[in-house]
Amino acid sequence: MDKIEKKKKMLSGDMLGAALRESFVKLDPRIMMRNPVMFVVEIGFLVTLLLCFVPDAFGGSVPRWFNIVTTLILLLTLLFANFAEALAEGRGKAQANSLKKTKQDISANKISSGGAIKTVPASELRKGDFVVVESGELIPGDGEVVEGLASVDESAITGESAPVIKEAGGDFSSVTGGTKVVSDRIKVRISADPGESFLDRMISLVEGAKRQKTPNEIALNTVLVSLTLIFLIVVVTLPFFSGFLGIQLEIPILIALLVCLIPTTIGGLLSAIGIAGMDRVTQFNVLAMSGKAVEASGDINTIILDKTGTITFGNRMASEFVPVQSVKEEETAYWAAISSLKDETPEGRSVLELMKKNGLPYDEKIGEGGTFIEFQAETRMSGIDLVDGRHVRKGSVDAVKQWVRSQGGTIPADLDDRGAVIATAGGTPLAVAVDSRIYGLIHLKDTVKPGMRERFEQMRRMGIKTIMCTGDNPLTAATIAREAGVDDFIAESKPEDKIAVIRREQAEGKLVAMTGDGTNDAPALAQADVGIAMNSGTVAAKEAANMVDLDSDPSKIIEVVAIGKQLLMTRGALTTFSIANDVAKYFAIIPAMFMVAIPQMQALNIMRLDSPLSAILSALIFNAIIIPLLIPLAMKGVAYKPMSTSRLLGKNLLIYGFGGLVAPFIGIKLIDLAVQALI
Repeated sequence: MDKIEKKKKMLSGDMLGAALRESFVKLDPRIMMRNPVMFVVEIGFLVTLLLCFVPDAFGGSVPRWFNIVTTLILLLTLLFANFAEALAEGRGKAQANSLKKTKQDISANKISSGGAIKTVPASELRKGDFVVVESGELIPGDGEVVEGLASVDESAITGESAPVIKEAGGDFSSVTGGTKVVSDRIKVRISADPGESFLDRMISLVEGAKRQKTPNEIALNTVLVSLTLIFLIVVVTLPFFSGFLGIQLEIPILIALLVCLIPTTIGGLLSAIGIAGMDRVTQFNVLAMSGKAVEASGDINTIILDKTGTITFGNRMASEFVPVQSVKEEETAYWAAISSLKDETPEGRSVLELMKKNGLPYDEKIGEGGTFIEFQAETRMSGIDLVDGRHVRKGSVDAVKQWVRSQGGTIPADLDDRGAVIATAGGTPLAVAVDSRIYGLIHLKDTVKPGMRERFEQMRRMGIKTIMCTGDNPLTAATIAREAGVDDFIAESKPEDKIAVIRREQAEGKLVAMTGDGTNDAPALAQADVGIAMNSGTVAAKEAANMVDLDSDPSKIIEVVAIGKQLLMTRGALTTFSIANDVAKYFAIIPAMFMVAIPQMQALNIMRLDSPLSAILSALIFNAIIIPLLIPLAMKGVAYKPMSTSRLLGKNLLIYGFGGLVAPFIGIKLIDLAVQALI
């Protein structure tokens, strides 16, 4: 079963069962208080529940059956809203927990006072402890190299894709916990106690980050709270005015009236709309932790993109072969391929892939029986010793030059100049040599993922500004930014710099999305309105984000934005329908309530409802029925078509506004006829 089907099943089986059980076991006040409409319904339910057992608690003579029916209808309304909310929260928690399960404490090879090596959890290390880290292992904590030399991959921390040589003494002896040793072996003295490391600082920044509410979220909450307060005031003051007419409005009737008039339709459907948005983004291999994240994506103005692993593949790969002096390009490429025959690193495999792409031939059999020389930080070279006695090497220009001189060879006059051209373009030059002769250079570059320029151009047409953040130097950053087609870039950026950029954009009233994959991206992912972590990234990045892209394709934001806009349109349409619904119910119920005391109001009772009691009960039942009837529309969503705000408003008023006005008159009348037959 593919990833998408597995994630879709999160909405069925155990997840649905757990949410359903939670809905019946408890009506969570914390959930309801986040939704002002449902909070009022919950208070009404508790009061009517009391009246079922103590009918005279507030005095009055409302039939007991009315209290029971009202309580059951309010319970169904609350269960639906609570079930949808529990399902949404349960899904988000399940996704977060599934990511957390992949997180394991890093093991450390601690050196005891007697010199013995013991494997312990990294959390037990203290400042001053000594550990040994070998090739392929993660460095368990921040520290200083005190012995040995190794190549360390720091891309998850710094965003810089090229491995860094770390050695005892000098300017490059400090190492960071969570980075990976890719060659050789080093001894490290831990320099930070638990709570003081780089990762702890990242955790602190993540905890200090806070997502802002979107303008649409604020607007909707304002509408819901305002309408709820208005109708609450109307219902509370109604008994005083009705008393002058000799009409006694009792507590159960007032509660039922209030629930009918406040915007319960949109209040009950908000979670369903959010779940639908979460479901739709899974069709593009994106996991959303909440419906709010999808909704916010529909309004983003700026997207901040981490370079390594997001815009680029994250590994420097061969892009061209550069010959020197009288050597032909085919010869340089040939020996570059031979040196990479048994090199399983991404760089080595990329050399052979470039040969295949360019249609350049090489003899694989020549390497049979040869001895592969692995890359070592000390020599900064790798290669192969052939059975015919020839020695093939590739590595840093300085290291290969020194090796060739030791073989009695000479250095091509144009080698340094050609290497400088590659470095100026933001790439890494690797020299290729056979015995005493240098054949040329391999140009390694952090390759931009295919189609990125076209996707960024599409974002530009959508009005989204793209900013690339990278730990690379300005020259390399400018080269990648130009090739990818982003609007702006920030080089040599630290985690604090990324957060500063996001907060600056947010301070200007913009909604910001952030994509990243490294631990150093986690704080920014937590601060952004929409944080999208690459599935290839670290656990810290995934947990800080509110979306995870399973394909690690940052251009997915285009599809996510489209779904977000569809979500906003759907919510706008249903909000229009809900408000129109409430207005229609108001004019349908009020005349029926007062027609006994004021016979002249019979003229306004255009639906000819039977009695005040049946009118309120019919409206309450209609209120409970209309919510599940609108679920298909909430789940499917309103079709997204780019159009002006005025056209969108006109369309909503015509279809959903008019429909919201007509539906209650028809529905309440039919229910009233059924109630008359049963009473």
